Amino acid sequence: MSTRTEIPPDQIHRQALAASLQEMAGLLHQLLSRRATAYLAGEMDATTVSRWVSGKVTHIRDHLVEQRLRTSYEIALLLLQEDSPDVVRAWFVSLNPQLGDATPIETIHRGELRETLAAARAFVAGG
Repeated sequence: MSTRTEIPPDQIHRQALAASLQEMAGLLHQLLSRRATAYLAGEMDATTVSRWVSGKVTHIRDHLVEQRLRTSYEIALLLLQEDSPDVVRAWFVSLNPQLGDATPIETIHRGELRETLAAARAFVAGG
């Protein structure tokens, strides 16, 4: 019997919308690395992620960067309900047949956010 409390997807979405830049960047940095977080967000300089994590930068001017981060954060929260950080990390960096054998990090970087979120939901559902 699992002791994890399952949070409905709409509450995970709400949590992702309410998260601060520091919170989002911190979790993604911890799960994936600074460089991978910068790449999926579409940032050229990985030190930007360090500034987000430290709280030196609190807002993102580019809405596409923010969309990528929020969606990635939402996906991470969704997957962490079911699996360990190691499995979640592997999900982000592994080829995914539902994404045309691209990695989720690549598809997020390209802005294919709906498709990547759908693949994460399918993975959680067992598909």
